[in-house]
Amino acid sequence: MQWGTLPSVNANIDLENDWKANLKWESRQILDDGSFSYNLSDFSLLLARKIGLNNSLAGGYLIRIHPEFTAHRSIQQFTIVQTLPSIRLAHRLASDQTFRSGRAPQWRLRYRIATELPLNGQEVDSQEAYFKINHEYLHIFRGGSYDLEVRLVPTLGYAFTDNNKLEAGWNVRTGGFLSGTPNHTVWFGVSWYRKW
Repeated sequence: MQWGTLPSVNANIDLENDWKANLKWESRQILDDGSFSYNLSDFSLLLARKIGLNNSLAGGYLIRIHPEFTAHRSIQQFTIVQTLPSIRLAHRLASDQTFRSGRAPQWRLRYRIATELPLNGQEVDSQEAYFKINHEYLHIFRGGSYDLEVRLVPTLGYAFTDNNKLEAGWNVRTGGFLSGTPNHTVWFGVSWYRKW
């Protein structure tokens, strides 16, 4: 099992004509033999457009910087948000393609369901805490091989304002279901979300 930290910063910007931009920085540090070592950083840009009352289409690009390589990823996604009494469900269908020198391209198909539950009242308001949980399935294809990864991400969050949130929790990933012995990684993540 591998352990580490996964801090991130998300900047969400409302644009004209139902367009939105998301800029994200995420970094990984691995805990090994009692000390942390830098693993990689991801920088991404997603542009999304609302295409219905509760759904949107998005596309974007991610660059991954690792001490030994640089990888490029294109991203496409469709999101549906359901607002129910005291609960908000978000479904995301996504695909991405990762390209790295000296390796076959990696293609992934993803489905994620997420919910956000207020710890006080009926909805998450300013200066309130909340619980959020994501559950995701990733189908991974590379060079004629196929594998499956499952992720579970429970977090606690606090909304300082409607546009400024901080979340902390665990990002638990299990992969290798089909290619051999399952492997597990556990990341402790702290994420800041800021909307303009």
